[in-house]
Amino acid sequence: MEKPSTVIVIFGATGDLAKRKLYPSIYNLYKKGQLSKKFAVVGVARRAWTNEIIRENVSASIKSEVEGDISDLDEFSNHFYYLPFDVTSKSSYHDLDNLINSLEDEYDIQGNRIFYMAMAPEFFGTIALNLKTEGVTNTKGWTRLVIEKPFGHNYDSAKKLNDEIREAFTEDEIYRIDHYLGKEMVQNIEVIRFANAIFEPLWNNRYISNVQITSSETLGVEDRGGYYENSGALRDMVQNHMLQMVSLLAMDPPIRLTTDEIRSEKIKVLRALRTIKGDKVEKYFVRGQYGPGKINNNEVPGYRSEDKVNPDSNTETFVAGKLMIDNHRWAGVPFYIRTGKRMKEKSTKIVIQFKELPMNLYYKNKETLHSNLLIIHIQPDEGISLTLNGKKLGPTGGTVPVRLDYRNDGIDGFNTPEAYERLLYDCMLGDATNFAHWDELDLSWNFIDAISEVWEKKSKKEPFLYPSGTMGPNESEDLLQENGHKWWPITKYELE
Repeated sequence: MEKPSTVIVIFGATGDLAKRKLYPSIYNLYKKGQLSKKFAVVGVARRAWTNEIIRENVSASIKSEVEGDISDLDEFSNHFYYLPFDVTSKSSYHDLDNLINSLEDEYDIQGNRIFYMAMAPEFFGTIALNLKTEGVTNTKGWTRLVIEKPFGHNYDSAKKLNDEIREAFTEDEIYRIDHYLGKEMVQNIEVIRFANAIFEPLWNNRYISNVQITSSETLGVEDRGGYYENSGALRDMVQNHMLQMVSLLAMDPPIRLTTDEIRSEKIKVLRALRTIKGDKVEKYFVRGQYGPGKINNNEVPGYRSEDKVNPDSNTETFVAGKLMIDNHRWAGVPFYIRTGKRMKEKSTKIVIQFKELPMNLYYKNKETLHSNLLIIHIQPDEGISLTLNGKKLGPTGGTVPVRLDYRNDGIDGFNTPEAYERLLYDCMLGDATNFAHWDELDLSWNFIDAISEVWEKKSKKEPFLYPSGTMGPNESEDLLQENGHKWWPITKYELE
């Protein structure tokens, strides 16, 4: 097992992301022996913290988030250092470079530096440029820049940000994190497809009827009302997480399992996405907004009553869409996506529905026949289910759906430390397979912008309201009924 040695600089070290996700993830890598003891973490932010204060916060974070033996916590936290920082001050970057140089000497680190942006995206470009101009990226080892979403608000802002960052870092040094790509079962999509002879020959429009991807949350916008007003579900979820899963499900087998080859096949899928614009948007996409309702028998407010939300807001908290991929493999197969807040259940699942047999001998009992389904459970359960038809027990005959289940012992977790842990380790190793390339963002933003442009022009037309605690507006069913399909239920063992 390779044990990377590096200095990790966390911009925004006093923030929630660092405390809940990054510190526990770095500790887990350290505890598992995947991180060399020749490492240091430099936290930078505006607050006037000291080394002692950041170490106290790191210890508190580990105690809160990590289970099991933490007897090595003091030894681990002593690798953390803090520097009060002004992102617009050149002297701050000089101080940072001096501190990193001294730590590299102390820990015998060969000039390897990771810069993690765990702060507001409007500072990404400024920080990246100053890191270069003030010589912080001038090192004998490698440098890598890790960026949290959102990467832009639309194509123009994303390109502007990318151009700024590319002034200081090359594309192969930029690691754009998409937390979904760190999830165990998302990474397992490639294995399910390419390592099983029973699936890959069937993975095309001759055998697959439709693909459904559902990512539902029971939470509302909580304290992110201000952010969500400028984002909405389309930009917050579809542009990145949902389209990434579509590209993994639809890509052709790569020549080899390397970063460049896998990315190349994903990009081909995004290029083949049918552009939805103008009058076609209403036919292919539905936007909704949650109203008051009940979650776990508790009354919850509607979106427009949330903190920092415009009482007349038309921002969507739910999106359902029908995507068509115009290539030889997928022509005619709809990929249905839906994502939303304040829904019935917290769940992310992929359902692949196979076509019916052209002449089914059990047609006379069609009311009891169930479609063959492959279900990939991403969260909260992790695993795979395969739904087949079997003989009903007893002398009367007939069929009954049979579900074969495999479950990982994974834990429930949206953006869990495990996902960050895996992605941080990949970054240290220089493996960018599970990070988004600019070409993927370019294509996904252009696809999304065509939809949001129509919605913004028709802003007076309100999104469809749905009560909290449901699976979204009824209009989302119409997307599927036109093709004779229906949304498959997402509850744990329900079969309809």
